[in-house]
Amino acid sequence: MSNQKVIIGNSLDVLRSMESESVDVCVTSPPYWALRDYGSDPVDWGDWKGQLGLEPSPMDYINHLMMIFDEVKRVLKPSGACWVNIGDTYSTNAGQKYNGNFINGKITFKSKASGKFDTETIREKSLCQIPSRFAIAMSDHGWILRNEIIWHKPNVMPVSVTDRFTVDFEKFYFFTKEPKYYFNQQFEDMILPNAKTSFGSTKTGNGNPTYSGNVYDAGKLNGKRNKRTVWTITTHPNPLDHCAMFPPALIETPIKACCPPGGTVLDPFCGSGTIAIEAAMIARKIAPGLK
Repeated sequence: MSNQKVIIGNSLDVLRSMESESVDVCVTSPPYWALRDYGSDPVDWGDWKGQLGLEPSPMDYINHLMMIFDEVKRVLKPSGACWVNIGDTYSTNAGQKYNGNFINGKITFKSKASGKFDTETIREKSLCQIPSRFAIAMSDHGWILRNEIIWHKPNVMPVSVTDRFTVDFEKFYFFTKEPKYYFNQQFEDMILPNAKTSFGSTKTGNGNPTYSGNVYDAGKLNGKRNKRTVWTITTHPNPLDHCAMFPPALIETPIKACCPPGGTVLDPFCGSGTIAIEAAMIARKIAPGLK
């Protein structure tokens, strides 16, 4: 545990003080937009002063995240990876902290510059598509999106809504800095270890036949297969005063897959410290966990 380090401070400021290309993998989850007030001190972002996640609009939030993840990209080694768990928000008045108002059935956000209503609107009751906006912004900033992991929660908390389905998943994005990177392939048990499937039909594309006469024989794979992108992991009871803790099982695969032995793991939004604890348990060196 002696090589763990926790630095208390604003993520952006502390990241700017870190050495370039010093981190092997970043695994983290930022505060979700407009859902919780963590009671932390307001931060001066230059265009707005306040707590990350309580910005006046979704795009303000995404822009501030990009400021942070630009620094993550700088401190990440060329062989490094970045895993980000991020959730969505519905455009409803109930429980929201953003500075928006319903006008003609839409959430309309106030302009920071003039204080007047601008044209950034989202229809009432719509998902704000925060994860998609974030993933596109990361790609625009030069990150390579390798996978979109679905974290399926089989024991998700029931909700009282009657006009939509209960959301029982979150997204976990796997980005890399460069096309070639460190990756230790991860496997999972075969669901049907003795299954055989024949692809007898012939499909063509640009004159090249594919899947013609191939036979898939799971029995030759020793009961294992390359890990899929839907991970069913239960949430755990929370003994601490923290409303959004990771289950440790969610963190294990990203660290094992993307952190080499003796490597450095970074969490810019340390929270309850689950990532630091899990990294220590699988014998990795912990980088600054920033709160």
